[in-house]
Amino acid sequence: MAIQMNQAAFRHARTLVRDGRVVKDEQGDWSEAEPTPDEENAFIEREGWKAYGRWHLGCDGRESEETKQAYSFPFGDFRKVHRSGVIAAESRAGQHGHLEIRDALKALLRLIDEV
Repeated sequence: MAIQMNQAAFRHARTLVRDGRVVKDEQGDWSEAEPTPDEENAFIEREGWKAYGRWHLGCDGRESEETKQAYSFPFGDFRKVHRSGVIAAESRAGQHGHLEIRDALKALLRLIDEV
């Protein structure tokens, strides 16, 4: 599979959760919290592609690192981790057979619920 686990993003997410930068919203809230394409573009313009990638647990090695297509399984809004985003990403990762990413998201969800 071309989509790989983004270890830097996983470390980033765990740090954010441990620092209290998390929204404990409910399943289904992600559709309201997920950044819009315009918000993504503004973030990329301001912070760059590397920072954008740290908000996605999946990286597609077939795509250029400077395209949105290279990144999948977002979990936050560029400020905080959203519990609803982690749940949505976990579900999609499992459905598409990305088990390492799914398991990392499960671990992240456990951490969120413990904090």
